[in-house]
Amino acid sequence: MTERIVPMIHVADVAATAHWYASIGFTIVDTFKEPDGGEVNWAQLRLGESTIMLNAGGQPSDAARRELDLYIYVDDVDSVRKRLEGKAAMVEDLHVTFYGMREFIIRDCNGFWIVFGQRSRR
Repeated sequence: MTERIVPMIHVADVAATAHWYASIGFTIVDTFKEPDGGEVNWAQLRLGESTIMLNAGGQPSDAARRELDLYIYVDDVDSVRKRLEGKAAMVEDLHVTFYGMREFIIRDCNGFWIVFGQRSRR
């Protein structure tokens, strides 16, 4: 078996968050509702070969930065940046970091940062 880390993000509204991630290119793989027909309290999403899970129980926050950032390595950061134009709050636009990545940062609907990065061609 190959080990892999799959982050689980606790959010206040799983269904709304899953749909937000779908709007920026993630695929909703699976969801779970309580047997009594209640709200969606878990979801699994995929982007390329990466998977994340969403779980109920998170609290809303207006903090500048949350407890978790998602870092997504991409092959063409410019095309991803163009595709996401106007779909999310921009934290930092395209820039080259001191650690050699060309990246930009958006904020999801819960305030978590999502960083899209590509090795800089300096």
